[in-house]
Amino acid sequence: MSACRYRILIVDDDPALLRLLSMRLSSVGYEVAAVESGEKCIARIPTFQPHLVITDLRMDGMDGMALFDQIHERSPALPVIILTAHGSIPEAVDATSRGVFGYLTKPFDSKDLLEQVTRALRITGEQHERSEEESVAEWRQDIVTRSPLMEDLLGQTLLVASSDASIFIHGQSGTGKELLARAIHKASSRASGEFVAVNCSAIPEALFESEFFGHVKGSFTGATRDHKGLFQAASGGTLFLDEIGDMPMSFQVKLLRAIQESSVRPVGATQTQKVDVRFLSATHSNLEDLRNSGAFREDLYYRLNVVSLDIPSLVERREDIPLLVNHFLGTLGDAVKKSIKGFSPDAMEVLLSAPWPGNVRQLFNVVEQSVAFTTTSLIPASLVQRALRGEAEGEMPAFNDARSRFEREYLTQLLQITNGNVSHAARIAKRNRTEFYKLLYKHHLNPSQFKGAQASR
Repeated sequence: MSACRYRILIVDDDPALLRLLSMRLSSVGYEVAAVESGEKCIARIPTFQPHLVITDLRMDGMDGMALFDQIHERSPALPVIILTAHGSIPEAVDATSRGVFGYLTKPFDSKDLLEQVTRALRITGEQHERSEEESVAEWRQDIVTRSPLMEDLLGQTLLVASSDASIFIHGQSGTGKELLARAIHKASSRASGEFVAVNCSAIPEALFESEFFGHVKGSFTGATRDHKGLFQAASGGTLFLDEIGDMPMSFQVKLLRAIQESSVRPVGATQTQKVDVRFLSATHSNLEDLRNSGAFREDLYYRLNVVSLDIPSLVERREDIPLLVNHFLGTLGDAVKKSIKGFSPDAMEVLLSAPWPGNVRQLFNVVEQSVAFTTTSLIPASLVQRALRGEAEGEMPAFNDARSRFEREYLTQLLQITNGNVSHAARIAKRNRTEFYKLLYKHHLNPSQFKGAQASR
């Protein structure tokens, strides 16, 4: 990517560090502005219009978190990286749960700095040259992420979108399979054509042929007029077959023939019609297992699964939760009417640690319900817990979810036992301090919250 297109605003009351950062970032092509206070940063943002703000945590006057709060209120999508001394790591960890993109511990390595900056700039959606920039912004504008896993997936998506190869999308329910399918369509040469989505599990078996291929008037009882099928509707564009694993075996052979011949014959018609369709398909089930068991035709499987894309679950991209939450708040009119500023730190902690079996769809539902019931500008944890309470009791979690829960409970108990003393807790866990802090960061645990835990018991 070309760095010269990005503007970075640095805030630090240490002139030496300010010069060092400016020189390092300028040397790789970034446009850099440096100010020595949070107040000057706020004043500079409207004219400089940065893509990223890097600020020290501890400063005279307005500190780094107060600055972040003001930036977040004015420009929620503007990423902020916090610089912190080693002793302030717990505060920095806590800051990430409030929406700060990330933190760097002083003294930091130049490689770590540039990696953080590169990742943060992806939030702006401007990682390509202007000739590509508009199309990138357009094709992926509905996908909200800063997750490396999602960015890798989107990179793969852009590579394969330009071909006419059939793409199979696998992901758990609620991960956004149709959203990715629409992005593929927008990034393809077929973007000017129609995008037609169909949920195969919602079509009665007797109606598959009519729905997909169409029918002519009088071909069966109730056929009072000619009906254009999904193939014809999507001709020149893209047909997205969601929950393809639920398609009855009786129709699979007909679908395969239509794909191979690029033509369909409407029910009751004597002539075939040529169609030009790009196929995307998806399922939450394991299509390979269905193929192996004989529930899905092997030849159709290979026809649809030319390219495979896997969408990560929400628990695999927890760093996206604050970003998604803010996005959802922006789309919910009630949030604006109630002047909701966001979720409280405790509420965000609940959101970050929840198992999310329903993935992004469930997160949206929780945000929407919380907005509906809140009477305060900051949504409390109790409303989030209330919204999550509808999950089925006794449901066995996935292995990764269970392991994550165990890790978090174990770390929480350690911090309670040691009264928030990280060195002592790390020794008990037989981990070095750096590794232990990484675990705390992963699970969004702030040791300072456990100070005095023993005394209060």
